Amino acid sequence: MNDTAAKTAPAADLTHRIGTRLRQARHDLGLSLSELAERTGCYSKSRISNYEQGLRRMGLEESAILASALGTVSPTWLLCLDDDPPVEPEEADLIARYRATDDEGRARLRELAQSLPAAKAKRAKKTA
Repeated sequence: MNDTAAKTAPAADLTHRIGTRLRQARHDLGLSLSELAERTGCYSKSRISNYEQGLRRMGLEESAILASALGTVSPTWLLCLDDDPPVEPEEADLIARYRATDDEGRARLRELAQSLPAAKAKRAKKTA
């Protein structure tokens, strides 16, 4: 393998992995290429398809727009910069509801969330 091929192989692999993540996130939501393109408001389905196939690599701006359109992944996850799993639709719904409520509602939700591990521990003690 010549030097140029050796340098482009890792880049091509990364581009393919990025495309695979984008496709996975889209499929997890049951979206078609057209539906995702419509959600972005600026990308065509052929451009998104090129990203998914690894024919073209998205940059920071593209990953931010696509992550926002998907709503379940972060731009860093799409770009393979972190391996945190995508947010499940139920988690995204909880986050959206938290963000939509007022300060009192947020405080109540945090209080409820903090009580959950304690409630689980109490149930374990009762069954022991």
